[in-house]
Amino acid sequence: MPEEETVLLRVEVIRDTPQPDYSGKRILIYHTHTWEAYQQTKDSSYVETEKWRTKDASCNVVAVGRALTASLRALGFAVVHDDTAFEPPNLDDAYERSLSMLEARADAGETYDLYIDLHRDAIASTSTIKRTVKINGEESARFMVLVGKGTTGGYTLKPDWQANYAIAERITSSLNGQCEGLARDVKVKTGRFNQHIAPCCVLIECGVNTNTLEQVLCGVPYLAQAIADAMTDGVPAE
Repeated sequence: MPEEETVLLRVEVIRDTPQPDYSGKRILIYHTHTWEAYQQTKDSSYVETEKWRTKDASCNVVAVGRALTASLRALGFAVVHDDTAFEPPNLDDAYERSLSMLEARADAGETYDLYIDLHRDAIASTSTIKRTVKINGEESARFMVLVGKGTTGGYTLKPDWQANYAIAERITSSLNGQCEGLARDVKVKTGRFNQHIAPCCVLIECGVNTNTLEQVLCGVPYLAQAIADAMTDGVPAE
């Protein structure tokens, strides 16, 4: 038998694209509507404060914030997750309490490159909005970024909503680039949503009330990457 021939392979790196350094980027995640929750399942059941809401942070939107915080930190961001419950005693003025938190942080000298108010959207059972998309064989909830113009409410301080909208568009584009339909279109509303705090504020709706928490958590790593992509594209610093 002929001797086996030894073949030497030479691998040449044509281009090396390093992971961007996010170590200097700071993100604040909080939840104005802290008790928003999802469809109950056997593995995620909870005591309701009212329909689709619970104090249980392992089942409400705070759990999503914790997962997003972990994913963003894994990418190198410095992330502060404020899980204060702003809903009690009255849901109607929750934005006043979350604004007080934001102002207190500003007064203490804290600044962030991105402010994220993380929510869960609510839809009627008859809504035709698509609830999930399939990613790598798993069902993921969809995301939507909301931007406020601050044109209702008689505010003297208004958001730089065009700057916020640009961030929202970048996040949305990245989500849909990773998986078609993972993000719904950016929604622009007339409210302020405390987005006047800095020219780098977004409200992100993570799934809807009829999604399960598992479906939302499935999509969180993709959301983290979309946020990273938006930061790479140049989110304006405060």
